[in-house]
This record gives sequence, C-alpha cells and structure tokens, in this order.
Amino acid sequence: MIEGAVESLRVHGASATSVDRVLSTTGAPRGSVYHHFPGGRTELINDAVVTAGTIMSEFIEQLTVDSDPVTALDHFATMWRRTLLDSEFRAGCPVFAVAVETNDDAPEFARAAAAVFARWERALTELLVRDGIAEPRARSLATLTVAAFEGAIALCRAQRDITPLDNVVGELRDLIPAVARTK
Repeated sequence: MIEGAVESLRVHGASATSVDRVLSTTGAPRGSVYHHFPGGRTELINDAVVTAGTIMSEFIEQLTVDSDPVTALDHFATMWRRTLLDSEFRAGCPVFAVAVETNDDAPEFARAAAAVFARWERALTELLVRDGIAEPRARSLATLTVAAFEGAIALCRAQRDITPLDNVVGELRDLIPAVARTK
C-alpha cells in the first residue's frame, strides 16, 4: 500500500491520493488500510513520503559518497531523465508533490517533506565540502541544486519536454566546478 501511495503521489499529488485510489491500484483489501494505518489516509500518505524520501536519500547519499560532484549530478540527472521519459512525463517527485500543496489538515506532510529535503541538502553539502568548497557556500549550492532539480522536474512535466532538466544540469555542471576553483 505504501508503494501504491508513493506512485499515486508521484503522478497525482497529495490531494488526489485517496485510500480508494491506492486500494484500486494495489488490490489491497479495504480493512488492511485501517489495520496497518489506523490514522487512515493521513498516516498512509505520511508513511509514503517518509518511505520515498528515505529511498531517494539513500540513493543520493550513495552517489555523494562514490562520486565527485559533477558525476553525482550526472547520475542523478540520468535517473530523472529515465523516470520522466518512461512515465511519459507523468511521474514526478512524491516529496515535492506534498511540499507544494497546502495540506492544512495534515501539517505532518510538510514536516516530512522538509526533513527529506534537509537530508538531501546535507548529503550534497558534505560532497561539496569534500570537493573543497567552503561550508556556507556548499550549503547554498546544495539548496540551489535541490531547488533547481525539483523545479526542472516540474517544468519537464508541465511542458512534456526534457529540456528544462537538461538546461538546469548544464548550468550546475558549469557552476559547481567554477565555485570549487575559486575557493
């Protein structure tokens, strides 16, 4: 059910992710939702955000441990290109999906998204610091990178075109080494 909720968030967003939608795509019996998620839809979506965030965080952390900044950037961009093209621009980031909606009745969604974004920024900051960029500037570049990717993914989906992602990656590929050289 969590995987079904993640997929629904990626494609439909938080407001359109319902228990009925998740049940219809997963085939899970209705009673199992309230057995595993006594908090209902809110708990299911929050757990989906945390799970998706953990999976992506581990991917990013692995990239940042095993690669230099530009190689990590390229691997991350390759994953998103494939995701966008394979889904015909329907699938985006489930964390971003809850972050951009108000969700006044479920503030835990925003808290979960904020924690995930912070984890990504920490991993990127650590990578950039290891590459010789001063910590305050590395932290700013990490924020810029997360925001640029999330924005590019949203633009790609809206335009049904990969160009925004390619443009963002091209700019970051130029910017990050230039900053490292000026340390």
